[in-house]
Amino acid sequence: MTGDMIAENAGWLVVVGLGPGPDRWITPAVSAVLDAATDIIGYGPYTARLPVQPGRTVHASDNRVEIERARHALELAGAGRRVAVVSGGDPGVFAMAAAVFEAIEHGPAAWRALDIRVEPGVTAMLAAAARVGAPLGHDFAAISLSDNLKPWDIILKRLRLAAEADLVIALYNPVSRARPDKLREAFAVLGAIRAGDTPVIMARAVGRPDERIALTTLGEAAEVEADMATVVIIGSSETRLIAREGVPFVYTPRSYGAGR
Repeated sequence: MTGDMIAENAGWLVVVGLGPGPDRWITPAVSAVLDAATDIIGYGPYTARLPVQPGRTVHASDNRVEIERARHALELAGAGRRVAVVSGGDPGVFAMAAAVFEAIEHGPAAWRALDIRVEPGVTAMLAAAARVGAPLGHDFAAISLSDNLKPWDIILKRLRLAAEADLVIALYNPVSRARPDKLREAFAVLGAIRAGDTPVIMARAVGRPDERIALTTLGEAAEVEADMATVVIIGSSETRLIAREGVPFVYTPRSYGAGR
């Protein structure tokens, strides 16, 4: 596959992002890949978002088998299939693109010669930020609170350092059944460094019918309900509110110190 062309007569693998919800946030490039694919591989809820298409095989799997899923996709591409590996949001942000390249690094040498590409998508923190204004207008950090693949101590260290650096922080995977209290612990760590009135956006299922956006403060954020469909954005000392009728605009000035 060269440039933006989709080869019809050879095997290839493209990792795509479906965005956080509505079809209008799927890019034309991703739509072209999906239309040309013979095989769709991904986490079940993501593959279920795509319409049934004659001649296309869907391989849905659980959310904790990323490397196995990547290997399966590479095997299919090596056999001449046209494979789309789907992620929600952007495939390079806590998603399948890294798993595919990890599988390539540790897999057969032949996989390195396959026709492989990544197509970007709208990641959840960008969709959430757009709903309220521009909270990511200055430097920011994105941190996953999932400790499935990294130690919780490392997560806490990164939270502290990001807070000390006065970065806006976007939190992915904030709550799950296995770790219902980790978000509260994260807020406590941040609250020891940042002011209690720091703006916090709790954005759930952005772009979907059950979307819920809550604007709160760091001192009160632990009382707001969250789940794995929620992305949390914690402002920096520079993040500002612009009062208006209804929900205020939230933004972080591009020039540091301009908001003071």
